[in-house]
Amino acid sequence: MKVTFYGGAGEVGRSCIVITTEKAKIMLDAGVKPGETNEFPEIPSHELKDIDAVLITHAHLDHCCFTPHLFARGYNGFIYTTKPTMELLNVQVSDYMRLSMPQEIKKEHLDKMSKRFKVIEYRQPFSIKDVKVEFINAGHLVGSCLIRLTHKGKSVLYTGDINLQETKLLEGADLNNLEAETLIMESTYGGKGDIFQSEKDMARSMVKSINDTLLQGGKVLIPSFGVGRAQEVLLFLDDFMNSGKLPKVPIYVDGMIGKVLRIHRHNVIYCRKEIQSRILMSDYDPFKSDNFKIVEKPDRQSITDGQACIIVTTSGMLTGGPVVFYLKRLARDPKNKLMLIGYQVEGTPGRELLDGHKEIDFHDSRLRVNMKVELYHMSAHADRRHLEMIPKRVKGIKRIFIVHGEARKSEELAHAFSHKYRVMLPKIGDSQEI
Repeated sequence: MKVTFYGGAGEVGRSCIVITTEKAKIMLDAGVKPGETNEFPEIPSHELKDIDAVLITHAHLDHCCFTPHLFARGYNGFIYTTKPTMELLNVQVSDYMRLSMPQEIKKEHLDKMSKRFKVIEYRQPFSIKDVKVEFINAGHLVGSCLIRLTHKGKSVLYTGDINLQETKLLEGADLNNLEAETLIMESTYGGKGDIFQSEKDMARSMVKSINDTLLQGGKVLIPSFGVGRAQEVLLFLDDFMNSGKLPKVPIYVDGMIGKVLRIHRHNVIYCRKEIQSRILMSDYDPFKSDNFKIVEKPDRQSITDGQACIIVTTSGMLTGGPVVFYLKRLARDPKNKLMLIGYQVEGTPGRELLDGHKEIDFHDSRLRVNMKVELYHMSAHADRRHLEMIPKRVKGIKRIFIVHGEARKSEELAHAFSHKYRVMLPKIGDSQEI
């Protein structure tokens, strides 16, 4: 087998890896890297006609939104996903099209893409020519998967994005009875200092901070990935509001988050047993809480002019979507608060604010930010401690490719593994026989 890295190597974003055997050529993920201008995987278009299948680990922009571009550039094969990933991918692509308006993608490409899905269940092996493939729960968001490929007795395990801990929505990744010689793993939080607070401590801090802002009459703005993180934070807020630890103020839900809530509800069998039981054994459905107020575009100004509230909206890195309107309206008032809850890619407005900038170039204007800015790791990724556990829990690992991380973090994680494994830090365009 040969592995080639067309994106996501030495960076976070545009994940895209191709595995080649004597008979098959298989693409793992097809993502976009957000920024001032979107960046795409660096695979030559003429090579796409040779791709036999595209396997998508999960429905985040940086792993799936290059998919319609594949069809615009001549790909004619199938996209293999789990059922939730297929449904979420279509929502994610629709949002991407609305915000980015890529010129090469026409309606016929989207129509073609919609007809080329093959839905696969966890732990049900299938074949693509001479390669056996298996999807395994990755714990990152609903329907996310690790991908294990086996050819002539040798196996590769690709983590995509992985989370070993259970969350309000999901069980942690399923690493039981896995074996592979080669591991391709993410390193988003691979730095030495990337140790997350316990969920209990984070919740205590976050609730206190929200209460402080609401008591001053301020508004709490929580930008989030529309898929996964938003649903986690909404369940978190709902539980604390119902228990009385947060006051009963409106929780406004804007962007594609409401649609994604419905997809989670339809795919609740992929969620934790506790969530399933809450729906099946009682009249309470956490995905349809009365605390949530779905926002229509004309409502936004009255929300920013109105009473103390919590606003959960897209996008998580402040690169587009409804958060642009809210931040421009709320940023100058020091009573308000911006809570970042997910990873902020270098070069995005979210990262600039996290790095301490008080003025940023923000969507055609210069924005002064007086509101408080805080970060809470409501992360769907493994932190450094859990990343170190992964090779130990997969039998037979001999070599590790470290991807999907800023250079320093990937290097620090590689150093931790170098005493036991052959570790590689690929660059875009690198190929390696395995």
